[in-house]
Amino acid sequence: MAPSKKPKRKSSDPQLPSRFSMVRSFQPADFVTLGNGVCGCLSLMFAMKALLTQSTDFLFSSFWCIPFGVMFDFLDGRVARWHGTTSLLGQELDSLADFCSFGLAPAVLGFACGFQKMLDLVVLTYFVCCGLARLARFNAIVASLPTDQNGKVKYFEGTPIPTTLVIVGVLAYGVYHGKFWRFANPVFQHEGPFASFSQAFTPDFVWGGEVTVFPGYEFHPLVLMYAVSGTLMISRRIRIPKL
Repeated sequence: MAPSKKPKRKSSDPQLPSRFSMVRSFQPADFVTLGNGVCGCLSLMFAMKALLTQSTDFLFSSFWCIPFGVMFDFLDGRVARWHGTTSLLGQELDSLADFCSFGLAPAVLGFACGFQKMLDLVVLTYFVCCGLARLARFNAIVASLPTDQNGKVKYFEGTPIPTTLVIVGVLAYGVYHGKFWRFANPVFQHEGPFASFSQAFTPDFVWGGEVTVFPGYEFHPLVLMYAVSGTLMISRRIRIPKL
């Protein structure tokens, strides 16, 4: 007797979600938010490409992605209010896109510009963790924050994470004016294509030089702008009116 076969589920089975149900559930504002996430991802990849090719063209492409991300972040809330559609999915999507564009990407750009000492990495990691904690806190308490007649939150606790655009602007200014990446067409050496970077990011090629805390442990003073930015983001005593 042939073994019985289990009946296949039909596509019309009510227990199965319809195809592309998640994408079809997106509101117009969610697609704008995805634009912010795309900018953050491109910024990360352009920064890595700049390190691989030693080309400032890719580095400036990475810089430019961040202000475009800010533009998308500014627009998604307005599109949501214009359409009268908000959702928990949109809120979470917004936080994840912000973390990519304004948390991870600026830290990677700092590394690409020469903040590569061990203590620099500690500061950059602190900055990223502050951004992550700030976004998580906002999602956790947003329902309890005071709102206006339109249901819009009146203020932010701590500086909003898109303010890290200021850091990106400082880095871009530094690269443009030769404060970073002053080396030109470094010659590849026997050790491989990365050998030249051991010379490219010496104190003479990183804006502000470096300071020795104790033997073997140095850091670049300019990296402290990341520490200040991260600390301001997680402060609950600072209240910024939401535009």
